[in-house]
Amino acid sequence: MRTNSDRLYELDGLRLLAALCVVLFHYTFSGWVGGASPVAFPEESSWSKYGYLGVDLFFLISGFVVLMSAWGRSPRAFLVSRAVRLYPAYWVGVAVTAAVTVTLGLGVFQVTLPQVLANLTMFQAVPDIANVDVVYWTLWTEMRFYLLILVFTWIGMTRARVMAGLWIWLGLAFAVQAGLLPGVADLVVQSEFAHYFIAGMALFMLYRFRLNLQIALLVPICLGNAVYRAIGYADAVGERYSVTYSHAIITTVVVVIFLVMTLVALRVTQRLGRPWLVPAGALTYPLYLLHAHIGFIVFARLGDAVDAHVLLCGLILVMLGAAYLVNRFVERPLAPALKRLLSRRPVAPALGVLVAGQPTR
Repeated sequence: MRTNSDRLYELDGLRLLAALCVVLFHYTFSGWVGGASPVAFPEESSWSKYGYLGVDLFFLISGFVVLMSAWGRSPRAFLVSRAVRLYPAYWVGVAVTAAVTVTLGLGVFQVTLPQVLANLTMFQAVPDIANVDVVYWTLWTEMRFYLLILVFTWIGMTRARVMAGLWIWLGLAFAVQAGLLPGVADLVVQSEFAHYFIAGMALFMLYRFRLNLQIALLVPICLGNAVYRAIGYADAVGERYSVTYSHAIITTVVVVIFLVMTLVALRVTQRLGRPWLVPAGALTYPLYLLHAHIGFIVFARLGDAVDAHVLLCGLILVMLGAAYLVNRFVERPLAPALKRLLSRRPVAPALGVLVAGQPTR
């Protein structure tokens, strides 16, 4: 049996790559095509329109990493680890985005105080309150995944229990897709993205326990469903933005995502990992939280005065710098104190639900 003590540096690099793909998707495609940004990137948009698939990679990595971090932990320890990881940077992201929207927004976006306060909980989707930033939609997806991981920490994680749980989840996802379960069941099942979380968890089991028949069957089934759902999603995105997506490219990207993560699980990519990827990967979450609406507002403010490509490159560098500042002066110093606070005091029932939340379409 393998241990999970080794740092998989390559995952830090993949997370940053996924975040940058999403940033380019927003800045050079969805922003100006959707009307949030006046700066056009017609040449870049032909390929950057596929950048939203970085979220698919995020979800696959999340399945792997979150199960790895939860393995052997108590429910309380898991909840504390998620709160410490997610909330400090998120609170800053909500506050900064709201402040920029109010002071510099030019009416591109609107926020209200009740909306901001609801967003600070990370549970604004429950009462159907609008997100302060469009990217927050993935947080609700991740939080529901964390709830399932929390169940595993309650019942106790073993290889047999986790694998059985993955098969049950996959079966429920197919049942929802086939219309055999009511739509409300998808609130938990999340059939649109379940295959990424399931495959990520299965690949962690491969990494920890080596290959067996169940994993050899489960991951390809998830891949097939991921391709099927990704093509359907691409058609919906294409209809929304009046563009055409190549099914062949969508299929290739999803297959490559699964292949790369399989190589990570098999430790084939271990030689590519470098310690410097850790601080690079640490930029991922704050970059994701900060880039979208603030970036669109910057494009609206400076688009007429600065060359489009100079503005694009400069804005990405500024956002990376802002992400570094959040990580350096918020996440890193606040995380230990928050962990001590939550670890030594009883977790209130409301906080027990609140903490179960992370990101990154």
